[in-house]
Amino acid sequence: MSKPLEEGTELTLDFSKIAKIASTSPDVIPVAVQHADTRDIILVAYTNEYALKTSLAKRTLVLWSTSRNELWEKGATSGETFDLIDVRVNCEQNSLVYVVRPKRGNICHTKNRSGTPRNCYYRRLNPDTMLLENLDP
Repeated sequence: MSKPLEEGTELTLDFSKIAKIASTSPDVIPVAVQHADTRDIILVAYTNEYALKTSLAKRTLVLWSTSRNELWEKGATSGETFDLIDVRVNCEQNSLVYVVRPKRGNICHTKNRSGTPRNCYYRRLNPDTMLLENLDP
């Protein structure tokens, strides 16, 4: 197995992610990305004011990459792009939900055995074994 974090069964949650983001990209808020047709949450990412305005202007999924500290137009490289259908704001105005529709395919950089991109929530935690089960191998 070449990528144990992404393909393995061991649970290794990154509880320090928010602290890392705060030190490198302090002006971001989380965005849950929801598929317009299935209503599944397909990704959780981050946006800042610039990325939000860009996404709204283009009516496409644009986020802020906290790892690269740059604008991230989802699918610009892979071709797996998404139309922005709706933006929801929570009561405290500190997180968003983007409702999107894929132009083709799914959203994750990982692929299943057939080479098809998945949605990011492709594993389930088994509460008895505390191991991850792949729902889209």
